Amino acid sequence: MQHFFYNNKLYLHIIRGFISAILFSAFIYFEHYGITVKFINTFFGLLAITSLLYLPKRSVLAAGFFIGLFWFYWIGYSFKYNGVGYLAPFVTLGFAIIYTLFFGVLAFTDKPYIRALLLFVLSFIEPMDWNWMQIELLFVDSYLGIYKYQLALILASLTIPFYIKNKYKFLPLFILVLATPSLSIYSKEQKDTDLKIKLVATDIKQDKKWLRSSLDPTLIFAYKEMRKAIQQGYDVIVFPESFFPIYMNQNPRIIDQLRQISYDITIVTGSLYYEKPNNYNVTYLFQNGEYSFAKKLVLVPFGEYVPLPKFAQDFINDTFFAGQADFKTAEKPSDLIIKGEKFRNAICYEATCSEIYEGEVDYVIATSNNAWFAPSIEPTLQKLLMQYYARKNGVTIYHSANYKGSGIIK
Repeated sequence: MQHFFYNNKLYLHIIRGFISAILFSAFIYFEHYGITVKFINTFFGLLAITSLLYLPKRSVLAAGFFIGLFWFYWIGYSFKYNGVGYLAPFVTLGFAIIYTLFFGVLAFTDKPYIRALLLFVLSFIEPMDWNWMQIELLFVDSYLGIYKYQLALILASLTIPFYIKNKYKFLPLFILVLATPSLSIYSKEQKDTDLKIKLVATDIKQDKKWLRSSLDPTLIFAYKEMRKAIQQGYDVIVFPESFFPIYMNQNPRIIDQLRQISYDITIVTGSLYYEKPNNYNVTYLFQNGEYSFAKKLVLVPFGEYVPLPKFAQDFINDTFFAGQADFKTAEKPSDLIIKGEKFRNAICYEATCSEIYEGEVDYVIATSNNAWFAPSIEPTLQKLLMQYYARKNGVTIYHSANYKGSGIIK
């Protein structure tokens, strides 16, 4: 067996794939540790794409495996809060295998131009409704653009030199100039609202968040933040997703208190809504003594719903999630009208989904609870994806999060 391993140089394929995955993932980890250097992100991104175009076939499979690990090792972390933490390693391995198969289609050929076409096609595919693998994301903080046509130009510039055998071999690399944001055929200005918005950042541990004993400290903290925001002259205060760990519509006392405060400051906060027999993850808006709510539109695959046929949904919910039913959703995107300004509502995962940006959207209020995945790179990857969608759509995102990620994203 050892002789077979070394004769076929399997270890070299693994090493090459590992290096390719590092190049493909480096920008996330740089950002996670506060390093944003456009030249490095551009260089590593181009090397990553080049490696996938020219690696040996088995090395491509290894690269896909490690990319799945480096990007999504954290997904199984949330399972422990549903009492099935033992599944976490299997979930991690499952995502590594999914992306082995995802990028593995490149291993059907060693022709760079076919691989380039396949990579472009893969940029449209979302395995299991999971859309966080965006190939263009490599260039979100670089000297290159993030539109599909720019990805096509990048792929062309890195592929054509293989087929030129004279001194002009590397001339096609100048195509990259056409893929820079300054020469973009799209121009979408990102604006800032005139409203003064306070984005509340919290760090409440997920295993403490839903305890009955946590409600009073949460309320005390909320009222303190609201008083402070009023004194500082804010127009709006935004709390994270499910900040109030209750079915808000079944707690009239808290609703009345927030309605009274809303005469002095507009309150946007995450909580739950129950409408027999359905549960909804919603954003509540308290303004001028009135309140309304906006339901979540896009659910998290395997987190809030199971993207499988009905019989499989029932089996997985009953076997692994104690019979919990999936959350229900809105039928279309919801807008919050705050002091005459329109803000698109986005709850966590859906702030990284194209559906939220359909129609006329200038501003998005996004709320998240990232404590499900603490500690990990998840908030960093989420932030990069929000930047990706904000820049593509000319939108400014106001993001309030529990466990990292709060801020204005452009």
